[in-house]
Amino acid sequence: MTEDKFLDGYFEQYRSLLISDQIKSDIRAFADLARSVRERGSKMMFAGNGASASISEHGAVDFTKQARVRGVTFHDPNLITCFANDFGYDHWVAKAIEHYGDADDVVVLISTSGQSPSVVNAAHAARKMGLTVVTFTGRSADNPLRLMGDINFWAPSDAYNVCENLHSIWLTATVDLVIGKSEYETRAYSL
Repeated sequence: MTEDKFLDGYFEQYRSLLISDQIKSDIRAFADLARSVRERGSKMMFAGNGASASISEHGAVDFTKQARVRGVTFHDPNLITCFANDFGYDHWVAKAIEHYGDADDVVVLISTSGQSPSVVNAAHAARKMGLTVVTFTGRSADNPLRLMGDINFWAPSDAYNVCENLHSIWLTATVDLVIGKSEYETRAYSL
């Protein structure tokens, strides 16, 4: 296979998966949910592992700073190692949600496989607390995380980088929809 043929096939995945009526509907639903979180003074809690943790942090910061919707993550090394040591790695995110979650909060969970035990257990904890769950997954349509979400962004691909990049685009598109524009000043100084 030539490099051009590889790249043509690679980028075709993005072209075919990035935008659909379902994705646009999910983005609108997530933006409406984010606006309601902002209006009631609640927060969105984001979590994932590996690259999904980075996407979670990016989402939490952009929602907080740009869209004025409070977003938090639990990826502080002290918190992870404390909770993982005391409750086991598979339960550390669930315990963080139990400790930090309030009524009317939203939990945003990202896992390309949709099978990461720490993230799936977090969805169970959120459900037990009556919190709304937004998921970003890939691979199998019936992955456990997707089955527990209220709003589900799903990339039907087995390519991890493709899924992760689509998740990031969909997440930041939602931020921009809440703001109402894609070009804006990110620095606001007041003296």
